[in-house]
Amino acid sequence: MDETIKHVTSVVYSGTFVGVGDGIHDAQGIAYTIPLDDGSNVLRLENFQSTNGPDLYVYLATDDNASEFLNLGELKANRGNQNYEIPDDADLTKFNKVLIWCKAFSVLFGSAELS
Repeated sequence: MDETIKHVTSVVYSGTFVGVGDGIHDAQGIAYTIPLDDGSNVLRLENFQSTNGPDLYVYLATDDNASEFLNLGELKANRGNQNYEIPDDADLTKFNKVLIWCKAFSVLFGSAELS
């Protein structure tokens, strides 16, 4: 997968994915939040890769346990550049973690702290 994004003028937050370190579940790459001309925001995953797993989703969360989270949708692919719409009312100072999360088993594959 290699989604593009047009007219990137700035990046507000960014973070690097760190896998959980168990040798099974892993995620790597960079996460960015990018404001678009229409006032919306996009979460962009670049040079992204993760191990395969069932039922993988992208969450914006308050912590690595997904205690509070916003579901941005199913992971589009386990490799490549990807874009996810961020809800307009998302507080990125609160939801400052990007998680690759297995919903079926409540397992973290990796996270990136946005700063």
